[in-house]
Amino acid sequence: MKEVVWMGDSKAAISEFPVPVKEDLGFQLYQLQQGKSPQNSRPMKSIGAGVFELREQDHQGWYRVIYALQVKGKIYVLHAFRKQSAKTPKDDLDLAKRRFKQI
Repeated sequence: MKEVVWMGDSKAAISEFPVPVKEDLGFQLYQLQQGKSPQNSRPMKSIGAGVFELREQDHQGWYRVIYALQVKGKIYVLHAFRKQSAKTPKDDLDLAKRRFKQI
């Protein structure tokens, strides 16, 4: 099973998500650890090669987890956040890019 490395405050951010959202995203990360592809994942080429986004939503908004897959044999969770609109805020994308450059 692949190791998950949490960058910055990403783990704390996920812990603040509503329980059903947290459980769904946790299961998707578990699938990644096992080498499987989760259903709600899409590439984030604007951040870098091998970077993807997990997506979940509820009545309060949209939740995202941006991760880098298999860098040095690990899964790096770069950023986790809740957004209010369909468009991802530039600040969140920039933070994920900075963290991706760190690894």
